[in-house]
Amino acid sequence: MHPGATTATTRAPVDAGATVAASAISGAIIVLLFGGGPLLQAAGIVIGLVVPTVAALSILRRRPRFSTNADRVTLLRAVLTGACATVVLLSFADILALRSWLLFTLALPAVVLDAVDGWVARRSGTATPAGGRLDMETDAILLLILSIPLAWSVGPWVLAIGGMRYVFVAASWVRPALRQHLAFSQFRRVVAGIQGGVLVAAVMPLMPIPVAAGATALALFLLVISFGRDIITLERVGPGLPWPRGHRVRRGQP
Repeated sequence: MHPGATTATTRAPVDAGATVAASAISGAIIVLLFGGGPLLQAAGIVIGLVVPTVAALSILRRRPRFSTNADRVTLLRAVLTGACATVVLLSFADILALRSWLLFTLALPAVVLDAVDGWVARRSGTATPAGGRLDMETDAILLLILSIPLAWSVGPWVLAIGGMRYVFVAASWVRPALRQHLAFSQFRRVVAGIQGGVLVAAVMPLMPIPVAAGATALALFLLVISFGRDIITLERVGPGLPWPRGHRVRRGQP
């Protein structure tokens, strides 16, 4: 039974509902403050609900059902990520700039809190595979959302930062070796952290475009090396072969 199972089970539907409600409220505030027609406002709220709703459903689908303090941090990050999606939609409607202070203000805590949910899970002894997956998917979709406006304002290569994990997952459908677990890598963890930090800095309006272009290009270079190393390792091990004992993760997990 999960630690604090009774409380955690009781809190799960509450946390899920609060996540969706907070996302709807934040999306409504953003579209009401920055305008746009009724259809655009509705689209902004809906697109902002996608990530938080998926995150909330992932909590409700757990068996046994539970929600930990670390999950609540991740759910908060999902709400911020949804708000970022709303801002990006408004930017493509020419209501906001592609690189805006609003996007920076929402994305910064979403990235910073990435270091908090894992710490809370380890500190409280409530780290779970389900929590790790929720954290990983929230990281990945935030990078994708931030890379979209930067691909138009800084350079098209930035989209590769947000899309690379999804390309890897698609490749794993036809390459079974890529579905295997990987040994823990500090290099992989640092490179993953760099991606979020660089993208957040790049959406800051004060950062000159050439600096943002150079920083994102370097971040992508490191990401390609990280993925490349892992692909070579997985292909060498091959599907179905045992790994040495020790901590193992799937690609994209810290």
